[in-house]
Amino acid sequence: MKKANNRITRINEEIKHELSNIIRTGIKDPRVTPLASVLRVETTPDLKHCKIFISVLGDEEVRKSTEDGLKSSSGYIKGELARKVNLRITPELHFVMDQSIEYGINMSKLIDDVINNEGQEK
Repeated sequence: MKKANNRITRINEEIKHELSNIIRTGIKDPRVTPLASVLRVETTPDLKHCKIFISVLGDEEVRKSTEDGLKSSSGYIKGELARKVNLRITPELHFVMDQSIEYGINMSKLIDDVINNEGQEK
């Protein structure tokens, strides 16, 4: 059982690496911002589906347009992925916007505000 987990982990990392390159250099859709990055990839054990977590710097409009551009380019991305990663089955790609980095930045700002307010009260 451990071999399957190691195999999926290696496949996830390889897919993540190649998708980062494809999104950065291969997609010509103007809706996809160059500030999009692949944070994490989760592939099902049967390799039929792949959930890709994307982070985009910018406002909600930029995130939405990037998500739309990636979804419309998913056929091209899947073809490039099939060409670059040697798998018997190329998984269906499902893009998910991940806002964990922005959440962390926001929480860090809130903590800094609380610390600064405590320093001013003393």
